[in-house]
Amino acid sequence: MSENNQPIDLATLYEITRALASSDDLRKCLEESLTVLAERTKLGNGAVTIANPLTGQIETEVAPGMTAEARKRGIYKFGEGITGRVVASGSPIVVPQISQEPLFLNKTRARAEKNQEALSFLCVPIKHGATTIGALSVDRNYQEGIDFEKDLQFLTVLSGLIAQTVVRIQAVNQERERLVQENTQLRRELSEKYRVASIVSNSSRMQEVFEMIHRVADSNATILLRGESGTGKTMVAKAVHHNSKRAKAPFVVVNCSALPETLLESELFGHEKGAFTGAQAAKKGRFELAEGGTLFLDEIGELSQAVQIKLLNVVQDREFQRLGGIAPIKCNVRLITATNKDLEKAVEEGSFREDLYYRLNVFPIYLPPLRERRTDVMLLADFFLQKYNEENNKQIRRISTPAIDLLVQYHWPGNVRELQNCIERAVLICDEDSIKSYHLPPSLQTSESVSERNPVSFAAAVDNFERELIIDSLKKSQGNQTKAAQLLDTSLRIINYKIAKLNISPRQFKLNKS
Repeated sequence: MSENNQPIDLATLYEITRALASSDDLRKCLEESLTVLAERTKLGNGAVTIANPLTGQIETEVAPGMTAEARKRGIYKFGEGITGRVVASGSPIVVPQISQEPLFLNKTRARAEKNQEALSFLCVPIKHGATTIGALSVDRNYQEGIDFEKDLQFLTVLSGLIAQTVVRIQAVNQERERLVQENTQLRRELSEKYRVASIVSNSSRMQEVFEMIHRVADSNATILLRGESGTGKTMVAKAVHHNSKRAKAPFVVVNCSALPETLLESELFGHEKGAFTGAQAAKKGRFELAEGGTLFLDEIGELSQAVQIKLLNVVQDREFQRLGGIAPIKCNVRLITATNKDLEKAVEEGSFREDLYYRLNVFPIYLPPLRERRTDVMLLADFFLQKYNEENNKQIRRISTPAIDLLVQYHWPGNVRELQNCIERAVLICDEDSIKSYHLPPSLQTSESVSERNPVSFAAAVDNFERELIIDSLKKSQGNQTKAAQLLDTSLRIINYKIAKLNISPRQFKLNKS
């Protein structure tokens, strides 16, 4: 038996199998396996081509020693040349002497013309189940009367291993791509959630706030958010963070008024083991947890003098010490603070350090109360209506006109947070297709509530209820009082009396088709 016709041993197959399993990089493991094949079997110039169902072409994926330019030339249509026929038919083809075979195209030009008489070409399909996904081809030295059967058997086994490798790596890559897309989508959703545009507003006052957010987002300047409780200071802080270069780093929130002084100091700066009774292990503070990102300190005006001094040191030197520690810890944190207190007055009274005030007040942003941007009331109300419809699986389509009047007239001392709670309550108790005035809290039910938080009177509640019913019936009847009376199962005289008493204008509903 000639050297070139010796059977392939199991050791060679083992080395090739190990090369195929060595990486999740398809090209790398295929190149290694073809290199082992050439070194140990005399079957050289190996190439793996993969069928691309999107382009309808068969592309050279791997061919050790072949230039990138040659690989680009090695593209076949289904049925074109030897490789194209093998992929199209799913059957192996042997060319004993490639110089004598007109179907052998030598597209890659990897074989010199003068050497083609001395070469044989073997090509077997790479199959996954019943589907041919590519081809494996090799050269071998031509000899008269060679039996190619053993080579074909080995190459068929090898093509099966390659098929498994291709499918495995494609599955890994698809899963990786899915995870990347999912991660990108989640980041996009997070960014959408906290981007400036997601703060619902069309008022000129808030447009000024948005412009300031855009100006300061990418800097490291310390921001002081001013405004009444419920105006959205936390949302603005998140918007600044998620529109900054620190967006991928942590965003950590501390409510300074919610923690006692001793606990707040430990929460901010952390503590060492044994720093106080109960400190059984060292603990990182919020400054350490926010490293590289943003630390948002809400209600900064509630800090004690002792904590103010420590915070001043952090702002000035960008370092701090844990409670009970002696080693300084450097920190790279963007600081955003917020307060609804008059800090200037607190400085005058001595309850807030003047030097800390100036350190924190580098870039102040004032958030106007809801009563100063009434154009946002219905925009926000519709937003919250949709939100709580989805959360509670309800189909409330709109807010009625009398309810809108109450929402717009109310002075909203609790600002956006109060409006949000108001709409959530209304959605929960409403069993109709629209929110009526009687679904709103009692504090909104009287005209006096615009300036005072007086409890609703019985007479006012009855008037509001009657107004609601009459306006709805006038809408349905397009301002026709006779039809409105019929809808309410009452007389025209009573309807006219109530219309006059409640100062309702039927004319405004004549062209209303709702």
